[in-house]
Amino acid sequence: MHLKGFWNIMVLNYIGKEDNRMAFLIKERGQGMVEYAFILVLVAIIVIAALTLMGPIIANIFNTVNASL
Repeated sequence: MHLKGFWNIMVLNYIGKEDNRMAFLIKERGQGMVEYAFILVLVAIIVIAALTLMGPIIANIFNTVNASL
């Protein structure tokens, strides 16, 4: 193998490693975004459940305050 071919192989190996690192970083970023989405969905479910359970109680408080005014 001549020297020019050797350097081409070395450059291609380096580029391949960089591509793998970029794929790993993109995969990690995607995984983090999915985790944040799960947390957001969980918080939304908790808020909806709390409002469903506490809604009539809060409405009653506001109606009592409104009637006393």
